[in-house]
Amino acid sequence: MNPFKTLPTLSFLFLTLLGLAHAATFDIRNNCPYTVWAAASPGGGKRLDQGQTWQITAASGTTQARIWARTKCNFDASGKGSCETGDCGGVLECKGYGKAPNTLAEYAIDQFEHQDFIDISNIDGFNVPMEFSSNSPGCTRVIKCTADIVGQCPNELKVPGGCNGPCPVFNTEEHCCNSGNCGPTNFSRFFKERCPDAYSYPKDDPTSLFTCPTGTNYKVIFCP
Repeated sequence: MNPFKTLPTLSFLFLTLLGLAHAATFDIRNNCPYTVWAAASPGGGKRLDQGQTWQITAASGTTQARIWARTKCNFDASGKGSCETGDCGGVLECKGYGKAPNTLAEYAIDQFEHQDFIDISNIDGFNVPMEFSSNSPGCTRVIKCTADIVGQCPNELKVPGGCNGPCPVFNTEEHCCNSGNCGPTNFSRFFKERCPDAYSYPKDDPTSLFTCPTGTNYKVIFCP
């Protein structure tokens, strides 16, 4: 019997436990007076009636992740259907990102100097008020976007159930900033004035990107 034969298994177990040690949990709660279909990438999706919760976990090193709400969805028994806002390819269990408009909670876990990076983004527009905050005593960060953006939405950005972002609507360099060199616009200022802690255009990092120490757990509340 080769005593070293189990080493790959033990190494895999060690790496798995190491990843879990720095994993983050996200408690997602629907406080809206209507049903939403919570979505997460990675994570999938779940129907949440008023007051219901859903918990997901993100491993250490997870990046480009997001959580959002979908509204006015209809799914059949196999989990296929559609949503008025935030639809992710017509399935209940999201495999990718949702369709604008959707208010986004975005995060990356255990990054530079063992920090988590978190934000709320309106770049893809707004559909449901949101809070994204720490659920641990080691970080007191609270980000909110609760203004009546849908009710006050500029006519050019209005869509059923939401207020779209200018990039999805116009698809221009000015609004999408694909070159990485752009500034605020009148449309991005509309979002920024109402939700000053949320991303309003792609280069809005100084006032919209926040950190918590790795090891923090989080909560995302729809209609806080």
